[in-house]
Amino acid sequence: MGGEENVKHLEDCSVSNALGTWVFSVAGALLAIPVGIKRKSLAPLVFFGTTGTMLDIIMGISACEREHAERQMKLLEAQNAAAETSLGEAEIDS
Repeated sequence: MGGEENVKHLEDCSVSNALGTWVFSVAGALLAIPVGIKRKSLAPLVFFGTTGTMLDIIMGISACEREHAERQMKLLEAQNAAAETSLGEAEIDS
């Protein structure tokens, strides 16, 4: 059941990070508005808007993967420490 909990948390993290970032989307739109007015076209809005959104999603997912990797390393270190402790106790008992 712990594995399912980990997967669920990773999915929640990905969704919240992907939807929680908006900086590049807003920057793309703010850049596209004057360019679109100057060119009298909606193409810059489409290009910069979608590019900004893609950057936001990529940054959010990479942050989530980094958090997940750090969490896995801490868990692995804790398991190794527990194994070393139990091994040390077994040597003392022998």
